[in-house]
Amino acid sequence: MIFFQLFATFFLIGLFTFGGGAAMLSLIQDQVVTKFGWLTEAQFTDIIAISQCTPGPIGVNCATYTGYEVAGVAGSAVATFALVLPSFIIFYGIITIYNKYHKTRLFGDVMGGLRPAVAGLIGAAALILMFRFSVDGRGPRMEVIEDNFGGPASWIIMGASFAAAFFFKANPILLIIAGGILGLILF
Repeated sequence: MIFFQLFATFFLIGLFTFGGGAAMLSLIQDQVVTKFGWLTEAQFTDIIAISQCTPGPIGVNCATYTGYEVAGVAGSAVATFALVLPSFIIFYGIITIYNKYHKTRLFGDVMGGLRPAVAGLIGAAALILMFRFSVDGRGPRMEVIEDNFGGPASWIIMGASFAAAFFFKANPILLIIAGGILGLILF
């Protein structure tokens, strides 16, 4: 019975959570602490801390550790499998549709609209990260968020990373590592 509950709980969490692993933490907490009482608040907090310290997506790590606490190794396998199964099914469906229709004009037209929309969303996220936008009696204003980009060195790192990625097709992982090392040295 516990394995079925674990499977059903984490399958539904995986099916209805959008936005990545961090977005599912409150839903996991609601189910495993509040609804079923499998874990205490303290245990769940510990699981989140462990999940953040281990490689992999935090939601998957949290499901794995929760399943382990509830039903041992088999419970961790059931919870992890149930959490990722909806994504696999949806992705498989998308790939199937893509393989069938990717050469059609309709698909090309849809993708022609999606590409700039996604680029715009990524650009908006970058601007929101870098700037604070406000409107007051003087009109719209934009100011740098000092905590995120505090000085000329930050802007130089950002510009150099952009140039390396855009013009020289540098490996993004190496750019992230280089940015972290430069941050450690400069800040």
